[in-house]
Amino acid sequence: MIANIERFFMSPSEYLAWEEQQIYKHEYLNGEAYAMSGGTLGHNQVAVNLVAMLRSYLRGRGCKVFVNDVKVQVTIKGPYFYPDLVVTCEERDFQSQKLIRHPVLVIEILSPSTESFDRGEKFRQYRQMSSLKDYILIDPQKINVECYRLNEKDKWELTSYFAEELSNSLLVEFPCINFECPISAIYEDVEFSIG
Repeated sequence: MIANIERFFMSPSEYLAWEEQQIYKHEYLNGEAYAMSGGTLGHNQVAVNLVAMLRSYLRGRGCKVFVNDVKVQVTIKGPYFYPDLVVTCEERDFQSQKLIRHPVLVIEILSPSTESFDRGEKFRQYRQMSSLKDYILIDPQKINVECYRLNEKDKWELTSYFAEELSNSLLVEFPCINFECPISAIYEDVEFSIG
């Protein structure tokens, strides 16, 4: 999540040094650092559900899942983002103490203040990463999961999973890690507002 509350202009190296000293996280794009906003209970519950499922599923498969405190470096010059969840299967990322550079899967849980950025510029930036195969957007306010997948022709395809009510029969797939789960598992214990 990115919120344009505080803006600071700096080089990538200045950003990395400065960010280590900050209490709150900041994403970095085009010379600017953006303070991160907080999430809702629904946002947090979706993240918890996914971490629990993916951590269990990935155990022993050579991949790891990380949550929103882990920074992803898109290129050496930036941008630097904090996705809600990121999966890497790259040994070099496992050895890193600060950055993920080779994600195969990035999941962003949407909020009204960041949705257009997550769909637009952030996704455009992430597409620079040759390792990235799946980019997932999840709406915590209604049952809607959008999976962008890099196909065999190097084209991004969208598969949307949406429903009026939770279902165990609607399976959401993350092909890059051969994972699938009922959409109801992603939204377990999420309270939706009415109206």
